Order: sequence, then structure tokens, then C-alpha cells
Amino acid sequence: MLTILAVPLSLSLSSEPKGLMKKYITYAMTAFFATIVVSIAAPDKDTMMAQEKAAWQAFKDKKADDFKKVVAADFLGVYAEGVSNMTKEMDDMQKWNMKSFAISDYNVVSAGADTMMSSYKVTIEGTYDGKDASGTYNAGSVWRMKNGEWQAIFHTNVKQEAAASK
Repeated sequence: MLTILAVPLSLSLSSEPKGLMKKYITYAMTAFFATIVVSIAAPDKDTMMAQEKAAWQAFKDKKADDFKKVVAADFLGVYAEGVSNMTKEMDDMQKWNMKSFAISDYNVVSAGADTMMSSYKVTIEGTYDGKDASGTYNAGSVWRMKNGEWQAIFHTNVKQEAAASK
């Protein structure tokens, strides 16, 4: 081996295989990191909207177990009536008589590898504690990936005011 190293090699012969190897390593590393990025990429808009709809549907249908699958135990909510947590959400679920809901203008942005934020409008037909609560609400949620599942950790909505007539 020492005798081979002692033999002078031309610069073009020694740099060519080295350059080729660098190129292969670069390609391999690029493919590796591209695979990682794709595997941890944020979910698409339709995936997150499906989660949002699942939470609303479970709430509307008063299915607490289904609701708790998509909403975290340490959930917080902020509404016109005040601040909420999971216990209050469960109480409020029983006070709602929601006939229908429809989500529109849905937008979602990533706030990191395991956090998504959404904003949308939701039109509700129903009553809360016996009073009409129908209308269109501006809403937003924060979702966190935990144990391979997206769960809502924060939600807010506020009813749109009727446009003043001139």
C-alpha cells in the first residue's frame, strides 16, 4: 500500500474519482433530506379541514368520546361568553341544540412541524341554552400533532355582527 501511495498520480486521475464520489454523496444526501422533509411535511388543507369538521360534528351530535379524540384534554377556548376548557366544553355541548353547521373560507398555516393554525367562517343553525344562536361566526383553531394524531388545543369564534343598513 505504501508503494502505491509513493507513486505520483496525475492530478486529473486522482481528482476525477474524488469529484465523482463527492457528486454521488451530494445526490445521496439531497435525496435523504428530501425524503425527511416530505415525511414530516405539514398536512394539507383538506386533512386539517376534515379534523375541524370532525370536531364540529362530534359536538353537534353530542358525542363526547368522538370529540375527545380530536380535541386535546388540555384544550382552551375563548368565546364571547368567556374562557373555556374541556370540562366546560362538555357542559356546553349539552346546552347546544345544533341543527346544522357549514364551514367556509377555510385557511390553514403551519406554525412548526407539529402545529397548525386555521381560520374560517362557520354558519350555525341552532340554539344555546334555549336561545337562538344561529348565525355566521368567524372562527380559529390551533392544532397540535401528538402521538401521531392532530388534536385541537385552542379554539375561538365570535358571531359576525349584522351589517348596518344605511
